[in-house]
Amino acid sequence: MSIHPEQKLRLQFLARVILKEMYYLQLTDQRLFDVPFTHEKIKQLEKDVDLAERVDAFVSRFGRLQDTVGDKLLPNYLNAVGETIGPAVDNLNRAEKLGLIGSAEVWMTLRVLRNQMVHEYMEDLDKLSEALNKGHEHVSMLTEDAARILVDLQSRGWITA
Repeated sequence: MSIHPEQKLRLQFLARVILKEMYYLQLTDQRLFDVPFTHEKIKQLEKDVDLAERVDAFVSRFGRLQDTVGDKLLPNYLNAVGETIGPAVDNLNRAEKLGLIGSAEVWMTLRVLRNQMVHEYMEDLDKLSEALNKGHEHVSMLTEDAARILVDLQSRGWITA
């Protein structure tokens, strides 16, 4: 199946961005969760600038990868393969049916989780700690799903390795 050159360029651009986002999210994840994230560790945020910056980086990179894949790559992918594009939940459900992501329901849960990480940051450190740990638990799923879509694009000849 051939696609319009502009579609192909857009998919190639998004693939390059996603590869970088995956790399940086995984790097930050390793640095932030080098030891378990506990109540005591979260209390250090106000005094430990390096820790606070790593938390900010994790939250930002987690949300960015999720947004780039879910809100940019998936609609462009679905359009390129002739699928109907709809709201995010519909696109995620279609991606799950196509075998591109493991679970649309988990992706929707992670969207809520991302908002908790952003909005609970200054208000409730225990909720932030819980959200960060849940985010950490799903980094591999997020990156594996993104990689699966990239592999599909590569198999179609729309992106290169």
